[in-house]
Amino acid sequence: MSSNRFINERKGAWQRLEDLLVLLDRMSLRRLHREEVRELGRIYRRTSSDLAIARAESRDPRLVNYLNSLVIRAHGRIYRAEALEGGQRVRRFFTRDFPQTFRRTWRHTALAFAFFAAFFLAGFLGTWRDAEFSDLAGLDPAWRAQNTDARVRWWETLNEANQVGGAAIMTNNIQVMFYAFAFGALAGVGTLYIMAMNGASVGAVVALTYRAGFGHELVAFMAGHGVIELTCIFIAGGAGLLVGTAMLLPGDLSRFDALRLRGREAIQLIVGCIPLLVLAGIIEGFISPARISPAFKYGVAAATGLALYTYLLLAGREETQEDSTITSRAL
Repeated sequence: MSSNRFINERKGAWQRLEDLLVLLDRMSLRRLHREEVRELGRIYRRTSSDLAIARAESRDPRLVNYLNSLVIRAHGRIYRAEALEGGQRVRRFFTRDFPQTFRRTWRHTALAFAFFAAFFLAGFLGTWRDAEFSDLAGLDPAWRAQNTDARVRWWETLNEANQVGGAAIMTNNIQVMFYAFAFGALAGVGTLYIMAMNGASVGAVVALTYRAGFGHELVAFMAGHGVIELTCIFIAGGAGLLVGTAMLLPGDLSRFDALRLRGREAIQLIVGCIPLLVLAGIIEGFISPARISPAFKYGVAAATGLALYTYLLLAGREETQEDSTITSRAL
């Protein structure tokens, strides 16, 4: 079939789909008439098929891009939940959207974790063999002399002003998270650099404290808040890699559409992590440095880890009856 004939035979359906999408910009899916909802689902499926045909047979990139954008818009409108207001929208985001996005993008988070872990191991082993290796991991030699060489438990100073320390920790953690995300704009390389440098520096610090004889105390300090804090850093790294891969590997989408879709997912991940980092900062400011049993701190780590990953892996799995009804009507 020639390109012109293909367009002439189907452009009426495409225009009708555009008209329905314009209508949906002014109202929710549930307010359409039953026949309009059925028509929307029918034309959406047909346009999706047209897109597949155009990709396989057409040499007109403008046609493919047009149909691709139209299908993306229609998919978003059909599967987007009824608009919610205020607290309902926030509740829906945290009970469904955020954990679902985490599960869809887990491979990017896993890659960020892998870089962090590899450089953590390199920083730890290198510094364990030679303390000066920590300089390559980004640690200031003066800091090493004033803290680990002097066997100073620097984290215990948080007990002198927990509120101030907790606020400073929250700010720093959120800043690191945004760096990991924002540097994804450098084709993802910037995010991998942030993961690598943070992993190497943390590994070097842990090795220095073990060389000084109090590494187990630092690990106990890190345990309570570390599960939440590090998970958020990895998720932020995954968000940065989403942006980077959208630029390098857009797949069947145009780079603009890939950046728009993956960028939206990346922002959801970042927003979802902010309250988690606030919680991690509270734990780090008030529980982690406290002169209490390490067993209690490890217990906090186990409890927060179980709660966090139960939430991330299970929340939002069950589709609500309302959304099932809307989807079945549309399709």
